[in-house]
Parts: sequence; structure tokens; C-alpha cells
Amino acid sequence: MTVRDTGKLPEPLAGPGFSSYAAGEVTWLLKDLSDVELEAPLEEREEAIQHGGAHYAESLPIEYQPSPEYQALFHAALDETADRIAHAVGVVTEIVLAERGRDTVLVSLARAGTPVGILMRRWAAYAHGLDLPHHAVSIVRARGIDPVALRWLAREYDPARVMFVDGWTGKGAITRELTEALDDLHQATGLRFSDELAVLADPGSCVRTYGTRDDFLIPSACLNSTVSGLVSRTVLRPGLIGPDDFHGAKFYRDLASVDVSNLFLDTVASRFAAVADDVARDWPALAAADRTPGWEGWRAVERIGTEYGIDNVNLIKPGVGETTRVLLRRVPWMILARRGVGTELDHVRMLADQRGVAVVEVDDLPYSCVGLVKPGFRRDMGVT
Repeated sequence: MTVRDTGKLPEPLAGPGFSSYAAGEVTWLLKDLSDVELEAPLEEREEAIQHGGAHYAESLPIEYQPSPEYQALFHAALDETADRIAHAVGVVTEIVLAERGRDTVLVSLARAGTPVGILMRRWAAYAHGLDLPHHAVSIVRARGIDPVALRWLAREYDPARVMFVDGWTGKGAITRELTEALDDLHQATGLRFSDELAVLADPGSCVRTYGTRDDFLIPSACLNSTVSGLVSRTVLRPGLIGPDDFHGAKFYRDLASVDVSNLFLDTVASRFAAVADDVARDWPALAAADRTPGWEGWRAVERIGTEYGIDNVNLIKPGVGETTRVLLRRVPWMILARRGVGTELDHVRMLADQRGVAVVEVDDLPYSCVGLVKPGFRRDMGVT
């Protein structure tokens, strides 16, 4: 049942006024901070994050502007992986509909979850003629999920209908954050949202609802806002976000000429018909299988931390998606790549070369690659 909330709640945002996604694809439970200067140089942000100067969600990295060569890699990767992504979208959507119902409300974790939520919504429409509501909310490590957004959702829907969606799992930090935040909300207010998280890829074995557990390149991880509706990562900073505000984000209208957000969605969705029979064959078997999370990824991260002398697991970013994020918006130390992984890591190798970061091939890695952030970084140290 929905809960009547008589308190003050903000209005959601939608395209084209906020994001390059059509209004029907997603509603953003965010505050528009497009006119606020939030960007800081990578090295300045890294020092502040690691040494207590500021939480990572209080500023934004300067948007990476891809070279023509890198853009070409994105397009090649999209063409190569579109069928695989479409299959994973179909499988995870069918499992969600079977287990949670045809009136499911998709709630993506902004921003990596948003394109996946849109694709799941499109699959539900393609395969079943459904028009699933889809919203995007902010979750911040060590700060939790946006409580104002949850109040809004509880006012509009029965919390039991809500299915949280993300792009992929790394070591499972956000999975744990979601569980803790929703448990805290339940204790404080009595509202109970399920902490189940649906993802396209779960290489870390952190969730039970997924399209695949393979660690493969999802092209939406290659770029930042230009493949995510031109929306920044989310912001939670005192003075900008009040107690009755959604968490914030920026809409980078000025990047419209290089936006590939809808190209990514349309390309994957165009492969739905080609994979439909395989999805129909594969999803019932996966749904019936033991999908209990094994948390192998978390154990691997702990082992890597011990081996490389990193005592903060937040500096170890496993999986191709998280490794790409390290190279785009953190100060990387080195990249570990599973020996024998080929062209699907071409973009990682290109970014690492541009940043002057070594790619070290190793054995016994459960991920295709792992990005290590420079421990203890200060600006006078340099990167290497």
C-alpha cells in the first residue's frame, strides 16, 4: 500500500529539461544543480577524499572528453556486445517480472543504473506490452540512499512493488549500503522496501537477481554523462541539499553534440528480437538455479588488499566497469588484468596509457580487471 506523506516533497525532474532521455523513459528524483560550480581537478578531489577534506559526493570530477580513437573504441565495443547486453537485459527483466510481478516499479540507482533501468523498461514493453514506471534515485557510499526520494516513492507506490536496479556489481559495497540504508529507514519510519537489487552483470556474486555473472564490457561504463543522459553523478553537499531536497546532479546540456546516450539504448534494444528465443530458453533455468550470493568478489578484494598493501577496500575497484571509472575520475595506481583477456579491455589499456598507468597481467583473478586507486595520494606525490 502507498503511504500518505503530508510533509513537503519536491517535484521530480524529466527530459528534455533535465537529461537527454525522453520524459517517458525515466523520472529523476534529483535536484537540478546545473548552474552550480561543482567540478574539481582529479588530483584535488582524490586528496580531499582520501584525507578527510571532503566526501566524494560533495564535488564532481571534470567530465572526461574522449579522443576520436576512444570514441571509435566505444562504437566498436557497442556493436560487439549489443547482443550480449540485450540477452542479459531480457533475462534479468523476465526474472524480475516473474518474481516481483507485472506491476513492478523500476527504481534505478543513478547514474550507472539508469540506462539499464531504461533497457529493462523497454524489454518489458517489447516482450509483454507493459508500461513500467521508472525512476532514478541517488545512493551515496557511507551516506545511504536518498531518504526524501524514498518518501516520494512510498507516497506514490506500494514499497513492495519497488525493484532497485543498478548497472553491475563490483565488490558489493553499494549492495551492502542499500541493505543498511533500507534497514535504517524501516527502523526509523516503519517503511519497508526490499533491498533486493537487480543488475545487468554480477561478477562479484553480490546479488541474486542478475542477467549474467560474467565480467564483460558494458559500453555504458566506458563514458560518463555522455552515455547516461548527460547527467552527472549525484551530489550530496551541505548548503546545497536541504532536509526536504532530493540529492542533486547536473545536466550537461553543453555536451549534447557528443551525446551517445540514446544511441546506446537504441542499439541494444534493436537486438531484442534477435535474442528473444535465447532469453525465453535461458531465463527459466537461471530463475530456478541457486542464485545465492557467494561474495567471491569481496574475498578477492580483501586478498588483493593484503597482497598490495592497501588497507582501504574503497581503493580497490574490481571489474571492467569499476576499473574504467578509476581511470576516468580517480587517481589510478595500477591496473590488474587477468592474463589472457583480449580486446574487451582495449579501452582500459588506452585509458591507462593516456594516464601513464601500468597494466599488470596476473593469474587467479575472478574479474577481467581490477583498478587500484593510488593509496594515500597527495598532490605533491605525483601519480606513479
